[in-house]
Amino acid sequence: MEAAIVIMALLFFAFVALGVYATVKAVKAAKRGVDRTIHQARRTVEDTTLRAKSFGQVGVGGELAQLRLSLRTSMRATQDALQAGVAEDASLRESLDLFGRLSAHGRELDEDLKRLEREPDKARVAGQLKDLRERTERITDSADSLRWAARDRARKFAEDDLGSLSAQIDLEAGALRHWSGATAQDPTADDFSWPDAGAPAPDAERGQTWPAEADAPADGGRGRDAEAGPRPDGETPDRQAPQAITARDPRATTYPWEKSARPETTT
Repeated sequence: MEAAIVIMALLFFAFVALGVYATVKAVKAAKRGVDRTIHQARRTVEDTTLRAKSFGQVGVGGELAQLRLSLRTSMRATQDALQAGVAEDASLRESLDLFGRLSAHGRELDEDLKRLEREPDKARVAGQLKDLRERTERITDSADSLRWAARDRARKFAEDDLGSLSAQIDLEAGALRHWSGATAQDPTADDFSWPDAGAPAPDAERGQTWPAEADAPADGGRGRDAEAGPRPDGETPDRQAPQAITARDPRATTYPWEKSARPETTT
């Protein structure tokens, strides 16, 4: 009885622990989803605000907004391209690591631009625009170089695979069209089988034997007809017209055991 109670208690605690673990995992997943949604919403709002400032404001404020917008757009596009390509091409992992180092400089520059947007001394900020513009161009050029290199690599692999596939298809199509050397065959030809060496020929099984090739006359069977000479009708044996075959009268057949017929008398 005590063993059953202990087993039930252990099962109860196991189910409770499993429930707590599942609840914690579900809460964490929901929190990550909420954080991701909030981050995407904040990023969308910031991009929309920067786009509005770059088109609606003039002077230092508009220039800073344009630099931030170009920096964020280039870095985000490169990150998406590398993360999508590394799943198919493992060699892009090193490029992704380099982009991670480049992202650190990009975030630092974005923070500087964001802080200068709230700077009241616009003249001092205007003096730094040249340096900020050069830093932005260097980072965006590096990001664009990584992105386009990854895209060119993927396109090259796709072209090579397509070229190999096209060559194989052309070869197969040529083989399918090569019917000039093929001849029509009897559908029952597959049922033909050569007799064994020790098995008798089909004619031999029926009791018929053919003469050997050495015993056959060299003139094709016309030796006796040639010796007979011309026929009375003036035709040679080779040109004699075929004659009808008539049955022999059975009454004219004589056998050695029969008696000779006596002549009839008129007496």
